[in-house]
Amino acid sequence: MNTHKPHTAASVVLVAAVPVATWGLIGRQDAPGYSPSELDHAVQPLPLAESLETSLGVICLVLAVVSGALLAYASRSDTFDRGRWMVLLPLLVAGLIVGAGWRVLTAGVIGANIGAGLVIWAGGPVTAALLFWALFAGLKRHDGGEGRNSRTRKSTV
Repeated sequence: MNTHKPHTAASVVLVAAVPVATWGLIGRQDAPGYSPSELDHAVQPLPLAESLETSLGVICLVLAVVSGALLAYASRSDTFDRGRWMVLLPLLVAGLIVGAGWRVLTAGVIGANIGAGLVIWAGGPVTAALLFWALFAGLKRHDGGEGRNSRTRKSTV
């Protein structure tokens, strides 16, 4: 049986679930004491009920915890190459930034949403840097630069 397929699936689920869990569990950040029609949004939030948003957050949190636990166990038992965490970790941090940033961008405020500007100004470049870090770590691993089998790829001539 190919053990890479479950690990790849768990990695994909983990990376996809983290931003949704972050977004869903943070909840709406609208200014208190105002009706929705009085609030300004930098970006309109998705038209979902708050209970559905929280439910999606909880479901994705469970998926992330189960996937993370599976990958951690596989790393300890040497069936999942630990070097792959150098690709996954920056993607997970980027997912946290995206999930939290989306809540800030969609927050209902009175007047200017200064947090939205900060998310774009600081969160955008940091997220881009994390994505490039993951990309280059993945390319380095793919080229045989790191990993469990890199010793066997070196020429003995």
